[in-house]
Amino acid sequence: MRPKELRIVVTFETTTAAMAFEAAARRQKVAGRLIPIPREITAECGLSFSAPPGERETVKSLADKMDCQEIYELII
Repeated sequence: MRPKELRIVVTFETTTAAMAFEAAARRQKVAGRLIPIPREITAECGLSFSAPPGERETVKSLADKMDCQEIYELII
Protein backbone atom coordinates (compact mmCIF):
# COMPACT_ATOMS: atom_id res chain seq x y z
CA MET A 1 0.00 0.00 0.00
CA ARG A 2 1.37 3.40 -0.91
CA PRO A 3 1.62 6.09 1.78
CA LYS A 4 -1.19 8.65 1.98
CA GLU A 5 -0.34 12.20 1.01
CA LEU A 6 -2.03 15.57 0.56
CA ARG A 7 -3.49 16.01 -2.93
CA ILE A 8 -5.56 18.57 -4.80
CA VAL A 9 -8.66 16.79 -6.16
CA VAL A 10 -10.94 18.30 -8.80
CA THR A 11 -14.38 16.77 -9.45
CA PHE A 12 -16.55 16.95 -12.56
CA GLU A 13 -20.17 16.43 -13.54
CA THR A 14 -19.31 14.47 -16.69
CA THR A 15 -16.59 12.14 -17.90
CA THR A 16 -16.13 14.41 -20.93
CA ALA A 17 -15.34 17.36 -18.65
CA ALA A 18 -12.84 15.25 -16.69
CA MET A 19 -11.07 14.17 -19.86
CA ALA A 20 -10.99 17.73 -21.23
CA PHE A 21 -9.48 18.96 -17.95
CA GLU A 22 -6.82 16.26 -18.05
CA ALA A 23 -5.90 17.21 -21.63
CA ALA A 24 -5.65 20.90 -20.70
CA ALA A 25 -3.56 20.05 -17.62
CA ARG A 26 -1.15 18.03 -19.74
CA ARG A 27 -0.76 20.94 -22.17
CA GLN A 28 0.15 23.16 -19.18
CA LYS A 29 2.57 20.50 -17.85
CA VAL A 30 0.58 20.02 -14.60
CA ALA A 31 1.80 16.99 -12.65
CA GLY A 32 -1.43 15.08 -12.10
CA ARG A 33 -3.78 12.44 -13.47
CA LEU A 34 -7.34 11.19 -13.52
CA ILE A 35 -8.29 8.93 -10.61
CA PRO A 36 -11.51 7.34 -9.35
CA ILE A 37 -13.49 9.63 -7.03
CA PRO A 38 -12.19 9.21 -3.44
CA ARG A 39 -14.76 7.78 -1.01
CA GLU A 40 -14.64 10.98 1.05
CA ILE A 41 -16.37 12.96 -1.71
CA THR A 42 -18.95 12.37 -4.41
CA ALA A 43 -19.58 13.79 -7.86
CA GLU A 44 -21.73 13.11 -10.90
CA CYS A 45 -19.12 11.16 -12.86
CA GLY A 46 -16.76 8.58 -11.39
CA LEU A 47 -13.55 10.44 -12.23
CA SER A 48 -11.57 13.19 -10.57
CA PHE A 49 -8.22 14.85 -11.29
CA SER A 50 -5.53 14.52 -8.65
CA ALA A 51 -2.46 16.77 -8.44
CA PRO A 52 0.22 17.52 -5.84
CA PRO A 53 -0.31 20.58 -3.59
CA GLY A 54 2.41 22.49 -5.42
CA GLU A 55 0.15 22.63 -8.48
CA ARG A 56 -2.68 24.36 -6.55
CA GLU A 57 -2.57 27.71 -8.38
CA THR A 58 -2.30 26.18 -11.86
CA VAL A 59 -5.12 23.72 -11.13
CA LYS A 60 -7.34 26.49 -9.75
CA SER A 61 -6.64 28.66 -12.79
CA LEU A 62 -7.58 25.81 -15.13
CA ALA A 63 -10.69 24.97 -13.09
CA ASP A 64 -11.86 28.59 -13.30
CA LYS A 65 -11.75 28.36 -17.12
CA MET A 66 -13.28 24.88 -17.46
CA ASP A 67 -16.36 22.90 -16.49
CA CYS A 68 -15.38 21.66 -13.01
CA GLN A 69 -17.60 20.86 -10.06
CA GLU A 70 -15.41 21.35 -6.94
CA ILE A 71 -11.78 21.53 -5.81
CA TYR A 72 -10.77 19.71 -2.62
CA GLU A 73 -7.59 19.20 -0.62
CA LEU A 74 -7.53 15.65 0.71
CA ILE A 75 -5.08 13.20 2.19
CA ILE A 76 -5.42 10.18 -0.06
